[in-house]
Amino acid sequence: MTHLRRMMLDELQRRNYAQNTVRSYIHAVEDFAKYFRRSPDRLGPDHVRQYQVHLFHDCKLSAGTVGRTAALRFLFVKTLRRPYLPDHLPFPKRQRRLPTILSQEEVTRLIASAQNLMHRTMLMMLYATGLRRAELCHLKVSDIDSERMVLHVRQGKGGRDRDVLLTPKLLETLREYWRWMKPQTYLFPGTVDNWRADVPISEKIVWTAVAEAAKHAGITKPVSPHTLRHCFATHMLEAGADLRTIQVLLGHAKLAHTAIYLHLSRRHLQAVPSPLEAIEVSSPEQVKRSRRLKKR
Repeated sequence: MTHLRRMMLDELQRRNYAQNTVRSYIHAVEDFAKYFRRSPDRLGPDHVRQYQVHLFHDCKLSAGTVGRTAALRFLFVKTLRRPYLPDHLPFPKRQRRLPTILSQEEVTRLIASAQNLMHRTMLMMLYATGLRRAELCHLKVSDIDSERMVLHVRQGKGGRDRDVLLTPKLLETLREYWRWMKPQTYLFPGTVDNWRADVPISEKIVWTAVAEAAKHAGITKPVSPHTLRHCFATHMLEAGADLRTIQVLLGHAKLAHTAIYLHLSRRHLQAVPSPLEAIEVSSPEQVKRSRRLKKR
């Protein structure tokens, strides 16, 4: 391990960054150095600009790859202590797209199309609780509190603990799943060298479970584990839950992050009528069909 890599790891760990963030930051800096075939401490803002152009034009990556810019900012400002301004290392402007939402009928088909009981349990839990996939993977058997009907999420995003809903339907499925799988520590155990072990399941398995279920259910919309989190929040809002409650259940740091679901809820979209409905217009049957202009 190089001295610079050790320095960056120390800075990341000193600030208690999540393990996934640490891995992605180190990988991003490695790619940056490989592109210029030089040590990162010999590079600067001009190289970052060239690298961003390379990512957009040559690699065809989207602006969603801002994690790379965040990693480079951390390297130069926090690790190397260089007095760069934010404008020297800008984040690319991202397109703001609304997430995909499944109808409740589509969610029913998705869950029914799960390939086995473990996959079905994971899909039901994602939809019933709004968990992130990493939070799902690290759930422990001891996190299930059937007396209070809650699930304890330990050290979620941002290092925050929270409780989420445990519904009767989910509890019934969890009990059947436990009788079959008999998990010890982690609710969804993974494998080591292709053998089942008492370690967290990989996030790739969760992705695969959702993708296979969507394929067998005939759902053509893009579906991922996070889609079920969006569905949970949107369907809760449509059922009458308030934004503050949904914010707490999702573990959002800011209410503004939860407000996006107002744009996705049919109940809120239809709460105020369109101004078109308040004016009188002639019947479409009385409007001529031809687009041809009359000759003068």
